[in-house]
Amino acid sequence: MEATDNKETPQFKPQVKICGLTRIDQALACAELGADAIGLVFYSKSPRYVSTDQARSITDALPPQIKTVGVFVNETVDHIKQTAARCGLQSVQLHGQEGPAAVAALTDAGLMVIKTLFQTREPEFATAADYPASAFLVECGQGPLPGGNAMAWRWDAAREVSDNRPLILAGGLAANNVVAAALAGDADAVDVSSGVELRPGEKDTVRVKQFLEAVGSIQYTKPARRVFL
Repeated sequence: MEATDNKETPQFKPQVKICGLTRIDQALACAELGADAIGLVFYSKSPRYVSTDQARSITDALPPQIKTVGVFVNETVDHIKQTAARCGLQSVQLHGQEGPAAVAALTDAGLMVIKTLFQTREPEFATAADYPASAFLVECGQGPLPGGNAMAWRWDAAREVSDNRPLILAGGLAANNVVAAALAGDADAVDVSSGVELRPGEKDTVRVKQFLEAVGSIQYTKPARRVFL
């Protein structure tokens, strides 16, 4: 009698980064509800901007398994390294037109680097192979701010980047569309901000819970590529 191989590819769900936190209590609530990472925005024109003191108070309060990501836009490598050290950040997200050399320098400094690529402006998806990033965050790139501006887009276009490195999908995500978006884009992680807010920088724990529950319903049957280790 022939033996049968019952091994199956382990199932996994995308990881979740909640971005644009400004308050300790809300960051802790997101962590307790099951977020994998917390994003802190250091872009001064953003309504979700935090100072280094605010950021440090949040990172100090979070449990060690929650990864903290500093979001920067066209800052110098030295400024990013200094801010990361002062705020206790484990990783940084470059959300502007930073080049491959900046990614390499920050990686050499011991930081995990996420590079944002855009569908409608530079740096575009086609440049992914140029960047020695740990992961890519992809979004449409339209609107007045460097971030997603709560705009939904053709998430399936993200698949152009997903073969390169772990992929974080962003832009217009909420509990009612994140499942379809993640599956369309073959996302290893998803990033949400305005989709779980009452107003910019003010997270709604009910919406966060609904979002995390929706993501929890996704079951991929492919090799897992974890972004936040």
